[in-house]
Amino acid sequence: MEIIFSLEEMREVAHKIIDENPNKVILFHGQMGVGKTTLIKALSLELGVQDSTSSPTFSLVNEYKISNNIFVYHFDVYRLQSEAEALDMGIDEYLYSGNWCFIEWAEKIPNLIPKDHSTIHLTITVDGKRHLRLT
Repeated sequence: MEIIFSLEEMREVAHKIIDENPNKVILFHGQMGVGKTTLIKALSLELGVQDSTSSPTFSLVNEYKISNNIFVYHFDVYRLQSEAEALDMGIDEYLYSGNWCFIEWAEKIPNLIPKDHSTIHLTITVDGKRHLRLT
């Protein structure tokens, strides 16, 4: 799926992404400020998260409950120095839990990513819109 959209259309884009039936582990790639966290917030709302969402830059992972035994895990692994740090925090348990896992800066942990995952690449276009490619 490829789409160009404005930030005001983020919620509709989140709906389209979910309709594509992606893998539950989704990697988000794009420069700082491109809207990765904003898109993850919109996806979380689309999935039914009721809590306020925020970037887990300092906590590494935020956990949101959708319903009984269904969660969204939002990771920002930018600050990690090694994959061993991710393993120490138990990332493998999250990634193989069957719950939604949204990961920013996944290139820091390439050997820990499950084989079955989806990837979203976000870029800013010359007119300030966003270009999204889901694979």
